[in-house]
Amino acid sequence: MKKLIEVEEIQNFYSSIDSDTLKKIYYCMMKEKNGSGIIPIIISSGPWLFLLFSNQLQDFLFRDGSLLWVVFILIYISILSISVFLHFHEKSWSFVHIEIIQEILHERKGIREKT
Repeated sequence: MKKLIEVEEIQNFYSSIDSDTLKKIYYCMMKEKNGSGIIPIIISSGPWLFLLFSNQLQDFLFRDGSLLWVVFILIYISILSISVFLHFHEKSWSFVHIEIIQEILHERKGIREKT
């Protein structure tokens, strides 16, 4: 129910904006959807960074039978999971905004063509 109210508020907001501004917002949302932020870069570059310092990291994590590696893995997997979730959550909301904007612009274009 909360999501439906939020979508309706987005529709009402975009309906109140003139078409030229709405097109600019549409282009920004397309950039957001296609660019998808820095999260994929972090996800793909993190393991390479760990590989670069793998010897030092192994010496630190496995020193004297320490269980520090468990903490490291839990933190790394948590950060990775949160990053992936946020990435797809933001991407899905940008898609919703794009669809709403396209629908409003299409309706406005249809109204202009009829008159």
